[in-house]
Amino acid sequence: MRETRQNARDRNPDPSPQPVRERKRPGTHTARDATQRDALASQAMSAAEPILKPDHGARRPHFIFTDEHERLRESIHAFVVKELAPHAEQWEEETFDDWVFPRMGELGFLGLSMPEAYGGQGGDYPCNLVLAEELVHARCGGLAMGLAVHTDMATPPILAFGTEEQKQAYLAPAIRGEKISCLGITEPDAGSDVAGIRTRATKDGDDFVINGSKTYITNGHRADFIVLVTKTDPDAGYDGFTLFLVDMDLPGVTREKRLEKLGMHASDTALLAFQDVRVPASAALGEVGRGFYHIMWELQGERLIGAAGCVAGAQRVFDQTLDYARERTAFGRPIGGFQVTRHKVAEMATKIEAARQMVYTTAWRFMGGEYPVREISMAKLYAARVAVEVADECIQIHGGAGYMREYGIERVWRDMRLNRIGAGTDEIMLEVIGRSYGL
Repeated sequence: MRETRQNARDRNPDPSPQPVRERKRPGTHTARDATQRDALASQAMSAAEPILKPDHGARRPHFIFTDEHERLRESIHAFVVKELAPHAEQWEEETFDDWVFPRMGELGFLGLSMPEAYGGQGGDYPCNLVLAEELVHARCGGLAMGLAVHTDMATPPILAFGTEEQKQAYLAPAIRGEKISCLGITEPDAGSDVAGIRTRATKDGDDFVINGSKTYITNGHRADFIVLVTKTDPDAGYDGFTLFLVDMDLPGVTREKRLEKLGMHASDTALLAFQDVRVPASAALGEVGRGFYHIMWELQGERLIGAAGCVAGAQRVFDQTLDYARERTAFGRPIGGFQVTRHKVAEMATKIEAARQMVYTTAWRFMGGEYPVREISMAKLYAARVAVEVADECIQIHGGAGYMREYGIERVWRDMRLNRIGAGTDEIMLEVIGRSYGL
């Protein structure tokens, strides 16, 4: 036995284990064969099929928009750029001209989603979104706001709650642009607290007599009529409010003061007084005592269209700033080539897209007959914040140029800042959202 082991050691002086060679039997394949085969197949596939690459420049409409909406978009855009944008600088100093209303009425843009029976186009809600989005290309925030008050704030309650006589007397001429409307909610001592409204409408025989005041009223100096929120029963709580359609040329209606603002200079903003203004009972819009609920319904459309305008405005100033970052050079290269600028751009683009999807999805639910108050509040809150943040960041990227009026960037910030206050402040939106969870 010892001799046998010694002889074995002599034949193999290295006692370490020897690697086992893979033996290939006929008809079998090794792992190496499989790897080579996959590589060859991949090469063949690459030669046969094009490589999938992202097309970042492609524009893909959201599913709520059809080809018809896109044709409408092209039509509105052409009108805005050709007939409105050239006046932006003048209107920033003097407010926009009244001829805009009849001209847009002639083109059918003031009643895109209104019934044809009253002169509207019979379209759906996304048509209103298209208008709000394209108006930003007028480069005139006050113009867009004044038109939105007319198309999406003051006239929808007339369609929803008005009598046939009221629709013919106010809605139809408003759609034609022959009458300009405004909405009267806010008072000197009642802003976010709508329940604190003090403007009274007292029954007197077959009439109502209105006394009170309203402030921060967009279109207040140019309007032919106002949808006025009043209190008809001060002891009935939320059941004590009533809306009235009031002609602005009635005795006792006073346009007291044209208010000066941080932004939205192209729109007129008024302080209004009502002293013993007598209106017939037929001037009540909707049921007496139901005005609070009517105006809460109106605010949802107002907030959603405002959110859409915020996203569109943020997108426009983003695009302008992106062009600037590609052209402006510092330290020997375009400032867009610096990581800090690329990251700013990435942050802004991500937030704009998130806000856009939130607005579109909520609009889809709204047009489907839902009443998504929580989601509308979220969309309004987030879109307004994003718009202001983007405008501020765009000023920063422009540097000193962004602070100059020449580039128009500072104007965007001034105009956008109102959206965190108007139609419900950020704080009110947060309260609505929080309470919707039962807190």
